Amino acid sequence: MRDIFEEIFTSEPDDPVTASRRNMRPALRKRFYQHVTVEKGEGGYVLHLDGRPVRTPAHRALATPAHGLGEALAAEWRAQREFINPAAMPLTRLANSIIDAVGNAPAPVAAEVEKYLGCDLLFYRADSPEGLIAAQSAAWDPVLDWAREALGARFICSAGLTFVQQPEVAIKAAAAAIPRDPDNSRALWRLGALSVITTLTGSALIALAVLHGRLSSEQAWDAGNVDEDWNMKTWGRDEQALARRAARFAEMQAAVTVIETLREHLP
Repeated sequence: MRDIFEEIFTSEPDDPVTASRRNMRPALRKRFYQHVTVEKGEGGYVLHLDGRPVRTPAHRALATPAHGLGEALAAEWRAQREFINPAAMPLTRLANSIIDAVGNAPAPVAAEVEKYLGCDLLFYRADSPEGLIAAQSAAWDPVLDWAREALGARFICSAGLTFVQQPEVAIKAAAAAIPRDPDNSRALWRLGALSVITTLTGSALIALAVLHGRLSSEQAWDAGNVDEDWNMKTWGRDEQALARRAARFAEMQAAVTVIETLREHLP
């Protein structure tokens, strides 16, 4: 079981766009199990296939800190048909990353999220055209207002790409909202999800707003893609770009699933 799991998730097939470029189909392993269950065990709620516990590529138990999150993982495995497609299992991939990477070294992950607070997407506004300026303001200003009111973090915005030094007091205030407790499994999972949303949107503030229930996954996605949406509206859509975008949105939804399932445990 462990060897099979390693084969599936450490040698993942190319995404559909890359595979199509190479004129090939990704090699997928046939489904080898019948029953998927979640049972209390090592490290929390452990995923079982045909009664056998599943382990991550680093040989840790594929376990979640909440039963509902374990069931969300199980749903991905139950949804696989003849073949197991890791590209259709974003929550499982995220779980592997959190358990094997974030759990091992949460401090660097939190530090990477904090770096975004010095150069967040929301700080740098277009100076034209008027429609894009308005779209950015509509999506981003409410998040900045929330950061000021809820976190006590007042940031500076600028038109153009010239770097703006943000107040240290604002960065520290927002950074205090980043989950960091290495001994709290729920905090580690929230940190892993926060990191994914930050990377996908280019904004730690958007990610923190999701973490604290200020933005939904759709609202966060729209806020992180204002410029791209404007360009598509202006210049048209590209099918390959849309395929990549769909894959990224699936990753976003997986991260938000983690956050929403664990939100009741926020301090």
